[in-house]
Amino acid sequence: MNQVKDLLLLFISSSLVSNVVLSQFLGLCPFLGVSKKVKTAAGMGTAVIFVITLASAVAGVIYEFVLVRFHIEYLQTIVFILVIAALVQFVEMFLKKVIPGLYEALGVYLPLITTNCAVLGTAIKNVQNEYGIVTGIVNGFATAVGFTIAIVILAGIREKTEFNDVPEALKGSAIVLVTAGLMAMAFTGFSGLI
Repeated sequence: MNQVKDLLLLFISSSLVSNVVLSQFLGLCPFLGVSKKVKTAAGMGTAVIFVITLASAVAGVIYEFVLVRFHIEYLQTIVFILVIAALVQFVEMFLKKVIPGLYEALGVYLPLITTNCAVLGTAIKNVQNEYGIVTGIVNGFATAVGFTIAIVILAGIREKTEFNDVPEALKGSAIVLVTAGLMAMAFTGFSGLI
């Protein structure tokens, strides 16, 4: 029962308290670039959930059973990048075949998941915090859920601001950055949860 409690606390911590985008500032490129429409943001969030969760699982297994076993832990960053690149290619092929509309809507941002520092950062964080495979998967899933929450909220706000009277100096990227900053400040309110 204690392990379930610890995993639940880790989930809340990784998704809300230590949100990968709003408190660690990782994954800002897709966060700002794909957040124009809620539908596209949700699709990107779903792809990121799949990639980060799977990358956490595969990276955890490879780290524990290959890198540690052969004392080549120093190769972790290179190995994790290769794992992430392969998983993103799989997701890209899957979306192109099964959901071509979402594939087209994501455009160039789908291959950018490969270079999304949130994915690599999560894999490295799992190793640094000495999480086991299951704990690493939960952390990866929670981190990706936190990313999805943040990007969908920003997309919803951006859709609403299209119809608002925004001062000329704040139009475009400026209002998006101000909104993201306000969201980051709002998410600090979760810091008292854990």
